[in-house]
This record gives sequence, C-alpha cells and structure tokens, in this order.
Amino acid sequence: MAFKTLKTKREVISLTELDKQIAAQRLAVGEVCVSQNAGTRRTETKKALLAQIAKVGGNW
Repeated sequence: MAFKTLKTKREVISLTELDKQIAAQRLAVGEVCVSQNAGTRRTETKKALLAQIAKVGGNW
C-alpha cells in the first residue's frame, strides 16, 4: 500500500472497476450539459489561443 498510515473505511477498488462504476452512473443519469464560462474576463493571450484552436477546427 502506498500510504502505510492511511486508514480508510472504503474497500479498495481497481481502476477497471472504477471505470465500470462511472460508466454505469453516466448511463443511469444520462448526458449532463455543463454550461461554459462566458469568457468575459479572458486575457488577450487566452483569446488568441482559443482563436487558433477554433481555426484548426477545435471547439474549446
């Protein structure tokens, strides 16, 4: 175990099992739409970066 002094009440699970649990939760809940930040306080460099991403077909 990585932490010899860590005491947890939860059972240790593998990343594969965690992936299965997350997939099941997403299936049960459905698609969750999180609104993006309005971007009113972006710096000029951030605006330039996002413009370049949009130019190559990306959607930030």
